[in-house]
Amino acid sequence: MMDSGRRRGLNSVLSSLSLLCVVLDLQLDGVLGATPVEIEHHLEMGRKLLAAGQLAEALSHYHSAVEGDSKNYLTYYKRAAVFLAMGKSKSALPDLTQAIQLKPDFLAARLQRGNILLKQGSTQEAREDFQAVLKRSPDHEEAHDQLHKADELELLQEEAHETYHHGDYTTTVQALERVIELSPWDPESRELRAECFIRLGEPRKAIMDLTPATRLRADNRAGFLKLSQLHYSLGEHHDSLNHVRECLKLDQDDKECFAHYKQVKKLSKQLDSAEELISEQRYQEAIDKYESVMRTEPNVAFYINKAKERICFCLVKMKEAEEALDICSEAHQREPQNIHILRDRAEAYILMQEYEKAVEDYQEAREFDQENQEIREGLDRAQKLLKLSRKRDYYKILGVSRSANKQEIIKAYRKLAQQWHPDNFQSEADKKEAEKRFIEIASAKEVLTDPEMRQKFDSGEDPLDPENHQGGGGGGNREWPFGFNPFENGNFHFKFQYN
Repeated sequence: MMDSGRRRGLNSVLSSLSLLCVVLDLQLDGVLGATPVEIEHHLEMGRKLLAAGQLAEALSHYHSAVEGDSKNYLTYYKRAAVFLAMGKSKSALPDLTQAIQLKPDFLAARLQRGNILLKQGSTQEAREDFQAVLKRSPDHEEAHDQLHKADELELLQEEAHETYHHGDYTTTVQALERVIELSPWDPESRELRAECFIRLGEPRKAIMDLTPATRLRADNRAGFLKLSQLHYSLGEHHDSLNHVRECLKLDQDDKECFAHYKQVKKLSKQLDSAEELISEQRYQEAIDKYESVMRTEPNVAFYINKAKERICFCLVKMKEAEEALDICSEAHQREPQNIHILRDRAEAYILMQEYEKAVEDYQEAREFDQENQEIREGLDRAQKLLKLSRKRDYYKILGVSRSANKQEIIKAYRKLAQQWHPDNFQSEADKKEAEKRFIEIASAKEVLTDPEMRQKFDSGEDPLDPENHQGGGGGGNREWPFGFNPFENGNFHFKFQYN
């Protein structure tokens, strides 16, 4: 009975194996059973699509051709040509190598592989391919030229490394220029030149070399980190964040990249938040945020300079003139050619009614950027205010700051009106002087308590100057200039007593 059960089990296993073989045979027929006609169809379609520039579609047909006939060296060679047209030289190399293995005397494949290896900076392997071509075809002109380039490249590579180790970075850069021309797909040469640029104080040139170098290595975490650090040092925190994220995509547990990522993300968030607060005119909160920026990154000059520049701007907007002047002056010392700092300090001087200094700052800013419309308009306004101040300055007449509100202006007016009312003086000469001062005080009050007139005055135009033809002369008692009688308004009802 047991033997019978074993026989039944064995028969079941054999039956299953037989079915599996049939299934596998059918699948292999589907993959490997392509007819020569079908293979030729794929090759022809690949050729047409390649000529039409439809590279992805052409590659698909060449894949099918290779699967249909894995022993055809020409199929591998043609697929390598598509890879090269797509800029995928690394993918082309295995196909060229397979073509050479299938047909060792296939000179076109050897020459093409040698060219790729040369561009990748692999001089020894490239030389072997060019020599193999010349062994079978001694007069092959391209192989001769490429072999000469391989020898030249090797000598230049040695020279570059030698001068770099001696600290002669300028000469190294000069040698690497030709090296990279001959081997543009070699990441090592670009990385070495980037290191030279960093040591020569030219980080932007380093970035230009490192950016393509990161694409030339399969795992270039070090390159992405270096790029992120360079952008960070230049104040380009968004670019810095993008590159360090690329590093973490390759390995989310990379300690160096993760530590740098946390720092950049924190700083970038603070900077974006500060600028958003400024756009919302929440200037004190923006100042607090920029002070946080300086605590987060106290070692990179760009961020300290940027914070002080923007704090200067916020203080001017808040009309905190004296504090703004201190911060703006400190920021100017750090960045003497920053036109935004010069503009903001000029505005602080205007708030303090120091118009000559405001004009000087705007003139200096214009020297650095003659086309800037905002600077030109600011200079024009400062010059007008300076000219006005030499005639009469309504703020100085009342003894108030340019940021004074209406209540402060009226309070100052009342105090001065009581002080300078002509009835307070005895002699005729004193009365005339007092009357003159009283008119000035009343005129100042009229201009500075009227929003439209005050805006004109702040823009460098005296609304009570007859030369501007914009005085308030619409009727009234003509004994007073521009139809304004200071004794008819306000809480003061005095009567002149003339002897």
